[in-house]
Amino acid sequence: MDISKREEQVLLAVAALEEEAYLVRIRKHLSTILGKKISIGAVHIPLRRLERAGLVDASFGEATAVRGGRRKKIYVLTPKAKASLRESKRIHDVLWARFGRPETRRILP
Repeated sequence: MDISKREEQVLLAVAALEEEAYLVRIRKHLSTILGKKISIGAVHIPLRRLERAGLVDASFGEATAVRGGRRKKIYVLTPKAKASLRESKRIHDVLWARFGRPETRRILP
C-alpha cells in the first residue's frame, strides 16, 4: 500500500513512542522533530486512515483522574505497517543515492 509522507511520519512516530503513542503525544513528537506546530487534525485524520487500512491497531489505556476519567487511545504498528515502512525506506534510499550523481546535477539548480 502506498502511504503519504504524513502517514509515514505518523507511523514512524508511533514506532518511536511505543506505549506512549497516543494522539496528543504523537502530535507533540512530530511538532518537535519537524520544528513546526502540527495540528491535531493533521495527525488524527492520517491515524484514522491508517487504522482503516490495517496499518495501526489501537487499544484504550486506563482512565485517569488527570484526563477527567477519559482513557488514552494507544496506537501500535501492525506487521503490514512495518513492511510498508521498510519498502518506503528502500525506495527513499535508492532515490537519495542517485541524488548526488553527475546525471542528476543537470536537473538541479
